[in-house]
Amino acid sequence: MAGKALLLLLVALTGSLATGYWLATDNQTSFHWLRDSLPAALFNGPAATPVANLTSPSAASPGPARAMEPGDSALGFMFARVADQYRDNAQYPPWSTPLSPAQAEGYQTNRYTPVRLPLGNQGHFTVTLEKFRFTRGEPILIAASLEGPQVVADTLAVTLEQSENRDAIASTRLERTSGTFFEGELGSDEPPGEYRLIVEARVDGRPVRHASTLTIEPYLGEFEGLDDAYLAENNLVIPVRFAPDQAGVFALSAQLFAGSRPIALLQAEQRLDSGAGTIELKAHGTVLANQPVNGPLSLRHLQIRQLPARPGQRTHYGFGPEEGLDFSAPDLNDLTDTPTVDPESERRAALLQRLADKF
Repeated sequence: MAGKALLLLLVALTGSLATGYWLATDNQTSFHWLRDSLPAALFNGPAATPVANLTSPSAASPGPARAMEPGDSALGFMFARVADQYRDNAQYPPWSTPLSPAQAEGYQTNRYTPVRLPLGNQGHFTVTLEKFRFTRGEPILIAASLEGPQVVADTLAVTLEQSENRDAIASTRLERTSGTFFEGELGSDEPPGEYRLIVEARVDGRPVRHASTLTIEPYLGEFEGLDDAYLAENNLVIPVRFAPDQAGVFALSAQLFAGSRPIALLQAEQRLDSGAGTIELKAHGTVLANQPVNGPLSLRHLQIRQLPARPGQRTHYGFGPEEGLDFSAPDLNDLTDTPTVDPESERRAALLQRLADKF
């Protein structure tokens, strides 16, 4: 049954690419656009996904890809390519996957991306927040800019709305600080949930509204540092001390760095009682062996989630210190880059290869 579902998913996802191949006006065997545009991960394979509920990039090895020329069938080539990538990803355990600089940038778990609203005459209305998830009680710092030849008032109106019913629950004003820039802050002492932040300006006498989405999270607890790291079963084990405010199941993720160089995305899940607790992150030998590690390592962009106790409840988010957590690693020479063995992943890779061989 699982094989049939996998086949249907593959056919649905690859149909458009195969059609593009067959309709190409100059259908050369190199077919570079297909090879270059192929997604890195089409299935829920062993490569881990980031736990911040963001878009998950592939956890494929950052090393050079294996050279492969497409055969007579674009669909068969695509199956073979996916099988090859799936097999490469399967060498890493899902809780310890390699991290490129670009992926490290994308995995920053609580970063707000400013939205620019176009105005007339090449003007722009931009609102910036320091993050998009706020712990209840934290001030929401807001900055805005209006660029262009328009006439703008000296203050901007800000309203915090509930996302579901659009009811206004708090408001403030942003004051002009210099030129086209405005700043202010709003309280976040509201029930946990998703909200809309509306910033309204009067531009040339007309109202212009800029909407942003943010969430308010409950206080989950405190990060209390790290215990000594050690080696076990071809892993570097990093015990993270976390004192939860309430008991529950928690999922922790962090990026492992050596200096300014990202190494791996680490993840772990653990049930904790209220008070002191420890979650062990593990960096597998496949991401650490033969790596040049000089000086201390660090965990950065720590995110912890309290998972729902029952269906229908929200997942709550918390974050570690902005500066991260530094630690000294033991001698890593005993780690090896021996791939992990996952029979289920090997079975799926073999199925993909069999599908490729049929074309």
